[in-house]
Amino acid sequence: MGCSFSGLNALYDAVNGGGDVWINENRFRIVRQLGEGGFAYVFLVKEVISDPSNPGVSKKFKDSSHISDDGTYAMKKVLIQNNEQLELVKEEIHVSSLFTHPNLLPLLDHAIIAVKAGPDQSWKHEAYLLFPVHLDGTLLDNATATKAKKEFFSTSDVLQIFHQLCAGLKHMHSFDPPYAHNDVKPGNVLLTHSKEQPPLAVLMDFGSTRPARKQIRSRQEALQLQEWAAEHVSAPFRAPELWDCPSQCDIDERTDIWSLGCTLYAIMYGVSPFEYALGESGGSLQLAIVNAQIKWPAGPKPPYPEALHQFVTWMLQPQGTVRPRIDDIIIHVDKLISKFSH
Repeated sequence: MGCSFSGLNALYDAVNGGGDVWINENRFRIVRQLGEGGFAYVFLVKEVISDPSNPGVSKKFKDSSHISDDGTYAMKKVLIQNNEQLELVKEEIHVSSLFTHPNLLPLLDHAIIAVKAGPDQSWKHEAYLLFPVHLDGTLLDNATATKAKKEFFSTSDVLQIFHQLCAGLKHMHSFDPPYAHNDVKPGNVLLTHSKEQPPLAVLMDFGSTRPARKQIRSRQEALQLQEWAAEHVSAPFRAPELWDCPSQCDIDERTDIWSLGCTLYAIMYGVSPFEYALGESGGSLQLAIVNAQIKWPAGPKPPYPEALHQFVTWMLQPQGTVRPRIDDIIIHVDKLISKFSH
């Protein structure tokens, strides 16, 4: 995971207003910033190849379909403040490297390097993670834009996007032991539009991904899980058992099914089914979630068939042990696709 000294020098170039970064032995020019959050920044970068006979970074890819036609990629730069954050980034890199699926964002290359801001400063780390680029933005961006125009995705597109998310999650849930993504939400789904096809949906950000099955056997363990979830799982998409965890229970990958149900609602209506509670005086997001109080948009003519609403309700069962598993969901979504896609 180390990086050559040329990487270090290039890093200072980038910090001092130059635009090049090295990830291991490959050089990238920063084109523009795409986003930021917490201690991470995402840039659009373009590979700089000085020797045409050198295939560059693409020689490392497991799948040739990840090679960029124009040499552009997305690069996530993480500023690491302490050892705990360093371990979290290493865990994200490890977990990302386990998955190979067209609906899960692949990590193409990475480097973690030690940097010193000045001679008297202590050493810190920075991580550079390289991914394929999806310039059409996230499902959240797309749903927000659609909602602002008072438009909706077609029923067919809703089901096709959702089916792809299910396929990516099934890959993660099929490991032994299974992995839970733990942060399925529209902001973690990248969409790519094409003329004749439904949008391509790719699930990203494995920073909260962990082995899914946990045996909770004490109040302390329950509180630890709640504390972890409060930090790593987005509140409007967080399953009831992660808000109020019993002292004796078994948690499994069906926490993701809850988030998936919330995400299907959000593909249709642009927000989580529980977000309304944040806007109500005296409303409580936690209460709305643990009681599964879904609010459907009012109006005489719903834009989607009732079968889709029932599908969401089926996934949003507050008792994790009776919630369907990903295979059940896929069987059902296939039926809905054959019924509503023309």
